[in-house]
Amino acid sequence: MDQVREIMNELALLGSEQTLKTFRNHGAAEPLYGVKIGDMKPILKKHRNNHQLALELFKTGNSDAMYLAGLMSRPVLMTPEVLDEWIEGASWYMISEYTVAWNAAESPYKFEMARKWIESDDELTADAGWATWGCILALTPDDQLDKGEIERLLNRVEREVHSAQNRVRYVMNGFVIAVGSYYPPLAEKAMEVGKRIGKVKVDVGNTECKVPYPPDYIQKTWDKGLLGRKRKEVRC
Repeated sequence: MDQVREIMNELALLGSEQTLKTFRNHGAAEPLYGVKIGDMKPILKKHRNNHQLALELFKTGNSDAMYLAGLMSRPVLMTPEVLDEWIEGASWYMISEYTVAWNAAESPYKFEMARKWIESDDELTADAGWATWGCILALTPDDQLDKGEIERLLNRVEREVHSAQNRVRYVMNGFVIAVGSYYPPLAEKAMEVGKRIGKVKVDVGNTECKVPYPPDYIQKTWDKGLLGRKRKEVRC
């Protein structure tokens, strides 16, 4: 616990009113200090892969500490129970879509968690599920993906995206982009689905953020010759 207190004190000193305001505009939930991700890196460098410390930091409920925990953890050590605890503790989408989804997608239970979470009626849980699917596509070799399952998910997005909950709409839209960018067997279909669903409207709060239009984003990936190029990791 001494390490947790030490890190929490460091985060408190690194917080700024401007970053705090920015996060709040994005819908951040208290408590948080407002620490820029880049400013966390020296702490991360010192404690990278300290999985137990990451678990303890996440339990603080402080948004900055939870995000740091997601970078510090070792996803290979994640269990379904801990991942469920993490999504239950997620206070806003930056934690559900990034911290939780990244760790789920790099864990041995990626498919299990993604399949389970997208069926939830809870917005942040479903949000994490679809975000996990997007990360899975970015990371996982094509021969380990079930083409039929991915196609069914694309069809589901086409049917449900405009009636889904706010942040779920955003990550469903991102799932179409992920298929079109990372999974060549269904890239053309993703492009067509993106055209049919059109612009997806999402309330992004008091920010200038835009919801990407899948066909444009997918086409740029193709034009750069990056279709199907997987990532080594999704955490950043």
